Order: sequence, then C-alpha cells, then structure tokens
Amino acid sequence: MRAIQAARAGGPDVLEVVDLPAPSPGPGEVLVDVAVAGVNFIDTYRRSGVYTQPFPHVPGVEGAGVVSALGADVTEVAVGDRVAWFDAHGSYAEQVVVPADRTLAVPDDVDLPTAAALALQGLTAHYLATSSFDLAPGRTALVHAGAGGVGLLLTQLAVARGAHVMTTVSSEAKAELSRTAGASEVLRYDLLDDLATELPALVRSALPEGVDVVYDGVGRTTFDASLASLAVRGTLVLFGGSSGQVPPFDLQRLNTGGSLFVTRPTLAHHVRTRGELLERSDELFRLAGVGALRAHVGLTLPLAEAAAAHTALEGRRTTGKVLLEVTPGAAS
Repeated sequence: MRAIQAARAGGPDVLEVVDLPAPSPGPGEVLVDVAVAGVNFIDTYRRSGVYTQPFPHVPGVEGAGVVSALGADVTEVAVGDRVAWFDAHGSYAEQVVVPADRTLAVPDDVDLPTAAALALQGLTAHYLATSSFDLAPGRTALVHAGAGGVGLLLTQLAVARGAHVMTTVSSEAKAELSRTAGASEVLRYDLLDDLATELPALVRSALPEGVDVVYDGVGRTTFDASLASLAVRGTLVLFGGSSGQVPPFDLQRLNTGGSLFVTRPTLAHHVRTRGELLERSDELFRLAGVGALRAHVGLTLPLAEAAAAHTALEGRRTTGKVLLEVTPGAAS
C-alpha cells in the first residue's frame, strides 16, 4: 500500500511517499480502507520530534473509510461499514488498523470527509462545551483561534447551547468565517501590539464583567490575555499549545484575578468508555446530518502532498479542517 512516512525528525520535507506492506488486524481490531485522513497539529509535533515518536513512522491518527477486514473477536462493526476514527496511528496511508471499540459509526446522511473532519476536532469541541465547562443560556465564552477546526465547531456548539461567544482570529477572512459560525464579537489579535493588556480591554468593552470561560488552544502567547479576560470565578480551559507550552506560573494569580479556575483537559479522558465515545460522536453526526453543525474543510490535498499540508498548517494559512484525500473521489 502507499503511505506517507517520516524517516527522521525534521520539517515537512521529511515526509515521503513509500510503499509498505498492508497491515493485518489483530484480535479486537479492524482493517480500514482509508478514504480521507485528517491532518492535525499533533502530527507535526510527532514529525518534528517535539513529541516522542519512533522513526521511521507513518503519521496521522484520524480519518474515515470503509472496513475491509476483521480481526478475531470483533463484534462492534462489520465488513463494509463506514467508520471514522481519531486515535489510530499510521492513518496517512491507504489502509490502517483501528481498534474496533474506537471506531465511530458513520450514518448514511454524513459523507466521509465530514466524518473525518468531526472525529478529533468535533469530539474535542463537544467535551469542551459540555464537560470542561457546561455551557448554558446566559453564559459567556471567549474562543481563541475562532476560525480553526476546533474553534468553528466549538462556536457552533456553544451558540446552540445558548451561550454568547466572542472569538479571536488573525485576518478578516477568518473573522467572516467565525461570524458565520455564530460568534457575536470577533477580535483581531493580529492588530494588537500588546495582547496581554489590549485583548482583555476589548473583551471588557463588550462584556464589562469579563467572560465566564476562555477556551485557549494557543497557549504561550495567549495565556496571560486569557486569564485577564475572565470574570470572577471564571474558568480558563487550556486545551492546547499551538504557540508553545505555557511556562510555570504563580498560582496566587488565580486568587488576585478573582478566584479563577484553570484546567488542562485532553480528549482521551473524556471518551474513556465506548459508551461515552458513541454518545458524543452520535450527537455530532446527528447534528451534522440535519445541517445544524457544519464541519468547515478549509484544505483538501492528495495523500502525496502531505508535506504541503503540514507546511500550510504550521504556517497558520489554513481555516477549519485539513484533509488528505487517500482514495480519489471518496466522498460517500
């Protein structure tokens, strides 16, 4: 099978198309013919060596496709089922082995690119809006990177739950996308000289008390502004670090800021059982199927152009979801 392989740690140029033996599913696993693979920041961290990963390796953990073979003792799915996944290593390939109990059943009214776009980022947005902070009518939220894959989905879910949403973006084109997703105010942080002071001032000019929750997947460059934008007893949900990890800080700042809360969640702890996984994914696919949740795919490239996809993602030149098309024309 064709696959993308990173032979060593480095930049996008280390990604090469190779021919590898097709994998075989073991007990409790299924083999999937990949239609589309999702591209995520975690793939770039592993490729560059920021996250520990053996080399050579096939990047990617997310995608959607059709089950082509079953391992022993598989009862969750059957050959021919359309599935998506978010935690199967080696997804930049024509075939991948996925644990059967981690597959997401894709309904007939959701196409495979949409399913792939909702797998990792949709599940993340869902737990952020429901579990990290229970958004409800009257709540106020600030979402950083509002035109990113998680940002657009989180904004839609938050607005659907009755929350008032502000977002930050880095261009007018991204601002328009964020408004379309339902943001009431969109702030251009690229126009600010001092993010830590100017951004909270903009937030409080619209909401004088500050916001109930800030969703921050950017990390180092936005953390101080996020804390300063919170209302008394507000919550900062730090779910990523695309600009770098937040350094240690004095916990006394939470006291002086208004008895604030900070949490650093991860998806794995919010889909610990198959029941919880399917509860979240079924709701996402139901909303997508009736048009109440739109997965914005900003860039789709052929599998062989994985390096270009990484370059675009790391250069902040993308909006929404980035996908690699593995099977040409596989949209059903």
